[in-house]
Amino acid sequence: MEVLIISEPSKYSWLKELLMIIKTVKHGSITLIIQDGLVIQIDKNEKFRLKKTQ
Repeated sequence: MEVLIISEPSKYSWLKELLMIIKTVKHGSITLIIQDGLVIQIDKNEKFRLKKTQ
């Protein structure tokens, strides 16, 4: 496991956004797109479960 040490908070502004997204997703996935060692995009795929009707 790698430990993230935040020495430059502005470099990790995406982290706050990621935490907000994690809190809102009930079912789905989150993908980080990384370029040159930096997160450049966050993709959120959310699934909506349909309840069975009888």
